[in-house]
Amino acid sequence: MAERVFQGPGEGRASDNPLGVELVFKVRGEQTDGALTAFENRVASGEGPPMHTHANEDEAIYVLDGEVRFKLGDEIHNGAAGSYVFIPRGTPHAWQSVGGGAARMLVHFTPSGMERFFDGFAALEAPGPGAFETVGAEVGLDVVGPPLAQSDPV
Repeated sequence: MAERVFQGPGEGRASDNPLGVELVFKVRGEQTDGALTAFENRVASGEGPPMHTHANEDEAIYVLDGEVRFKLGDEIHNGAAGSYVFIPRGTPHAWQSVGGGAARMLVHFTPSGMERFFDGFAALEAPGPGAFETVGAEVGLDVVGPPLAQSDPV
């Protein structure tokens, strides 16, 4: 059964992030009966994941601070604070923080499940260059291209 959840500013369960930046879960699947995973993500300028797809989850991202470039399929969009992106499962996508400082985003996955990716990554003693792809494959995340910094540099 789903729980009622309230998280104040700065509250939540921190997790290691594959990009080496701050990730704080606001709600996890076990709290929502599998309906939703949500976390706040702080990403250093220039950083972002490789182009990838999710087999099982839709993803939504709200840019809270900073500027983030998004690649959705073949389209590139610039997202300042206040931008919202919905990414249906199966859509190739990547993003990159491009402002002068870190970007801060609120990320939702529905149904839940992607917390397993971050938990698996955090459990690695020394994540190497292939860790994102290896851990991702275990949860239906498929890497389909390089990060935006390589495929479409600013």
